[in-house]
Amino acid sequence: MAEPIMLKDTVLLFDSYSPASRRLHESFLRAGCPCSVVILEEDPFLPEGVMSVYDLFLGYFQEEGRSLGKPRFFNEIPVPDHWSIHAGVGETDYGRITYQHEEKGRIYYWESTRKWLVRAVDWFDRKGNVRFRDFYNRYGAVYARTCYDGQGRELGRTWFTVGGQEAIVENAVTGELIVNDGELVKFFRARRDMVLYFLNRAGAGQRRVCYDSLGEAFWISERLEPVARWGMLFWQENMEGAVPEDMRRILEGHAVRTEKILLQKRGDYDRLLEMGADPARIGKLGHIYEFRKENGHQPQALICTNSERIEHCEELVREFPRMHFHIAAVTLMSPKLMALETYGNVSLYPCVQKPILDELFLSCDYYFDINHWTEIVSAVYQAFLHNQLIFAFEETIHNREYVAEAHIYPVAEYAKMAADVREMMENGETMDRHLKMQLAEAMAEDRDAYMQVLGGIG
Repeated sequence: MAEPIMLKDTVLLFDSYSPASRRLHESFLRAGCPCSVVILEEDPFLPEGVMSVYDLFLGYFQEEGRSLGKPRFFNEIPVPDHWSIHAGVGETDYGRITYQHEEKGRIYYWESTRKWLVRAVDWFDRKGNVRFRDFYNRYGAVYARTCYDGQGRELGRTWFTVGGQEAIVENAVTGELIVNDGELVKFFRARRDMVLYFLNRAGAGQRRVCYDSLGEAFWISERLEPVARWGMLFWQENMEGAVPEDMRRILEGHAVRTEKILLQKRGDYDRLLEMGADPARIGKLGHIYEFRKENGHQPQALICTNSERIEHCEELVREFPRMHFHIAAVTLMSPKLMALETYGNVSLYPCVQKPILDELFLSCDYYFDINHWTEIVSAVYQAFLHNQLIFAFEETIHNREYVAEAHIYPVAEYAKMAADVREMMENGETMDRHLKMQLAEAMAEDRDAYMQVLGGIG
C-alpha cells in the first residue's frame, strides 16, 4: 500500500464537487490560501488538484511534477486478438466490443460521446448477461470492478491501488468492507466508517478542515482525530425556515471542531442574527470572482433565450433605439422572434455557437434576464462575470444571486425598469454606482477579505 498523500494545512472537505463547492475552492486559490480539496463522493473524473477520498487511499492523485496518465480513449481498451471495438457515436450513446458479431462488451463514455473517453466497460457472458463492470478514472486506469451473478444482481465491488493491487472489497449484500492497508486488514460495516479511517490515516484531524455541508462532510469532520485545529462551515444554501439541528449545535458551541459559520448568501447573516445567533459564531463571506472585463458603458445589450416569450422585448427595442439588442438562442428561432430583425437595433443569433456567444458576452454591457422558461448557458452568471449590468423581471428571473434587488421588477412595473435603464445610459456615474451595488449584493470579495477570515482560524 502506498504512503498516504500529504494533505496541506487547510483541507476543504466537500460531499461533492458542485458548482458552489468549485467557486469556494477557486476563492481559496485566488486568495492565495493553499489547500487540499477532498471529495467524499466517489468521482473518478474530478479536475486536477481535486481528489476523492478514494484517491487519497488508492494513490490516484496528480501531484506537481508527477504524471499518472490521461483518460483512456475508446480504442485503447485492451481486448483479445481479433476482437473489434466500435465507437458507437452517431448510432448509440455507447461503444461496443464484438467478436464475430457477438457483443462481448459495452463502453460508456465520460460526459459526452464526442470525447470518446472511457468511463466504464460492461463485459458480457455467452448468454449476454453483464458479469463485470470495469470503472476507469481520469488517468486511464481501471480503479474499480463490480461483479454480477447470472441474473444481473450485484455481488460485490473491488477497488485497486495505483499499482494494481486489490485494496478494498465491498460485499454488495451486507454492505461490509474489507480494506487491505499494507500488512493490516481492516473491516468496516459501512462506507462512511471506512472514509473516516482514510482521512484519519492521512492526518486530516491535524489540519484545519473547512466544509460546506451539514451532510456527510459535517459528520466526518466531527469525528476526525485528534481534534487539533478549529474548522469552519461555509454555508452556501438559502436559510429558510428553522435553523437545522446540526447548525444549532455549532451556534450553541457544542460542535467538536467547528468554530464558526460563514454565510455565503445575502440576507442569511441578518436572518440568523434576528433568530438570536451569537455574532461571534457567524460571519459573512462571499466568493472571489475572476471577472472577464470591465463595463465600458456601451449601449449593447444581450438576451439569451430558449423561448420566444421574452417579456416586453419589443417595447424595450422601441424605447431605446440607441441601444443594440443581441438575442441569442442555442436552437432555431420561431417566426415571432425572427420578425424582430426588422428593427435596425436588433441582431438575432439562432443556433448560436460558443465562439460567437463568448464574443457577445465580451462586447455587451447590459444583460436583460427577461425570457420565460429555462435559462441557457448559465447566462446570468456569465453576464455577472462579464460585468454586465443585469436587469430582470420577478416573473422571469433565473438566478437571483447575481442580480441587485433594485434591478428586479414586477412585469407590471415595466415603465420603472425602462426609466432606470434610461438613467444608466445617460449617466455613467449612476451606472458605475449600480454596478458596485450589483457586486456588493452578490457578495463579491477580494483577497484581503478572505485572508482576514482565514488567517484567524486555529
